[in-house]
Amino acid sequence: MLAAPTRLKGPDGWPASDPLPPSRPLSQLLEAGETAARRRLEKFVRDAVEDYAARRDLPGCPGTSRLSQDLRWGLLSPLEVVERCESSATYVSELCWRDFYYHILWHHPRVTRQAFRQALDQVAWEGPSEHLAAWKDGRTGYPIVDAAMRELKATGWMHNRARMIVASFLTKDLLIDWREGERHFMDYLVDGDLAANNGGWQWAASTGTDPQPYFRIFNPVLQGQKFDPEGEYVRKWVSELARVPRKFIHEPHKMPPGLQEMVGCRIGREYPAPIVDHAQARDLALRAYERALGKVPGHR
Repeated sequence: MLAAPTRLKGPDGWPASDPLPPSRPLSQLLEAGETAARRRLEKFVRDAVEDYAARRDLPGCPGTSRLSQDLRWGLLSPLEVVERCESSATYVSELCWRDFYYHILWHHPRVTRQAFRQALDQVAWEGPSEHLAAWKDGRTGYPIVDAAMRELKATGWMHNRARMIVASFLTKDLLIDWREGERHFMDYLVDGDLAANNGGWQWAASTGTDPQPYFRIFNPVLQGQKFDPEGEYVRKWVSELARVPRKFIHEPHKMPPGLQEMVGCRIGREYPAPIVDHAQARDLALRAYERALGKVPGHR
């Protein structure tokens, strides 16, 4: 085995590249470079890998590795990460999904434009553009969704549980094409990876290789209550809700008017009311998916 090089000679010149668009400011990026990546790996192995399975779904808790951008840009070898983290089968399985989506993209490049389950390219994505804009800006009236979308804009990263929640919300509560969400993520994510991003979005939209069933639709309020029970994550990213009591943190629109005044969060002014009713949106999504499947012989 060859020893690791101590220095690599760069080329005489680098190709020109376009700067990041000015509409994509990121204020809270992680430290870049291999040295920083290795510090993150050491910290994860030392402090969090053993508890990864229990803490990985809590966006307000530092239970994930934060190595996704380092793997994306080749600052860490996935084989090395597997060796260092093999005590957590759950974490290793997540790395396996990463490779799986690379294989899907290689063998089925059409997924960049089409649903893997082609029958579901028949879904009528009828959500209005103003709902897409509210989702992008973190102004949907659903705190866990808004916190996640604001985290993305500020940091170029989003917690994995939050990614699933916002993707389900866009595709099934708002009935907006998953490709819109995929494109928005790639605009911001510092770990943006074509294969993994596409695979994750198609999973959430129930159009991919091993998707959640189309009738499994996340309730954004229940997701918030389950995975951010104290509202720490929401309060961190949605400053308007900083003083909202725990009882209402995931349903601030249910606060009595007097309490809204007291905590400085008047619904419709400082913070929006929900842009859709989840129960009604769920029914519309189920009908849209069932109509799409019904158009294709042999599908139910």
